[in-house]
Amino acid sequence: MNARMKNPAMVLPDAMKGIQNLYKAMYQGGVPQELMELVHLRASQINGCSACVFAGVENAKKVGETDERLHAVAAWREAPFFTDAERAALALAESATRLADRTGQAVPDAVWDEAADHFDEQQLAAIILMIATTNFFNRLNATIQEPAGATWS
Repeated sequence: MNARMKNPAMVLPDAMKGIQNLYKAMYQGGVPQELMELVHLRASQINGCSACVFAGVENAKKVGETDERLHAVAAWREAPFFTDAERAALALAESATRLADRTGQAVPDAVWDEAADHFDEQQLAAIILMIATTNFFNRLNATIQEPAGATWS
């Protein structure tokens, strides 16, 4: 499988500079990188972005995530491997990714309140930026049909 075109973030180099700045900022938010990768992975699973799921698993392993937890991210509610804080972040990732699936509040107060109980404003900002950036890349990759395991050059 080949992508329809090079990734737009690579075609327009200034776009990549902005994206790199977003990543730099979000990783300064005080959230463990393992959790950021789980949030990325869950949003990518929901959106069916094979390139981002593949990259998310690879990146999570690089920062020490276990296969056991990675295999269970899609079913995190039923899996015993996640802390309450991780569950709150994953619930936020799901709500913020599935905006169109709800009438009324896209991110219910209960989901927000649970996340706010575990993370301060800076950490919430980092998690929200990760969710938004992941959704951004999921849409780019789905549009151009970026295959899993593709490398950008």
